[in-house]
Amino acid sequence: MIVTKIIATPIGDMVAGSTEAGICLLEFTDRRMLNTEYRILRKYLKDDICEGETIHTENLTGELCEYFEGKRKTFSVPLVFTGTDFQKSVWDELLRIPFGTTRSYSRQAVAVGDIGSVRAVANANGMNKISIVVPCHRVIGENGHLTGYGGGLWRKKWLIDHEKKFSGQPVSLTMF
Repeated sequence: MIVTKIIATPIGDMVAGSTEAGICLLEFTDRRMLNTEYRILRKYLKDDICEGETIHTENLTGELCEYFEGKRKTFSVPLVFTGTDFQKSVWDELLRIPFGTTRSYSRQAVAVGDIGSVRAVANANGMNKISIVVPCHRVIGENGHLTGYGGGLWRKKWLIDHEKKFSGQPVSLTMF
């Protein structure tokens, strides 16, 4: 069973989903792709979705609270990725981007081993179903501008500014 729970955050309500193995979903409730993400979860995990609480969603709630307070820079909840091998490699690489830093899509493509895969990397980032924990918000345009974030560019900017504030890094991003 995939068990979901709503978590209130300073930038909007999020739905968290987990299996017995770990967190498989953390997404803003107003994201247009949410129903598509539910379909993908059902397909890959071959299970139904219901509301409730698990040890994983309980732990995630606590870790998110610490993150938003500026006390947590990495997450320890176990993750369950549902996607292609390429998507999983992109998401694994997202986990290597340090708190408070950003990386361009082209640098992300190099990090996954294929400079020619910039568009595929951007697409995989967009298919990330575990927002914030798998920090796709840390990937920006080559020119330093914010582009492409399923939760909205204002949230991407907020998350990057938040992390820079608590990492001591200067904040200087433009949204377009």
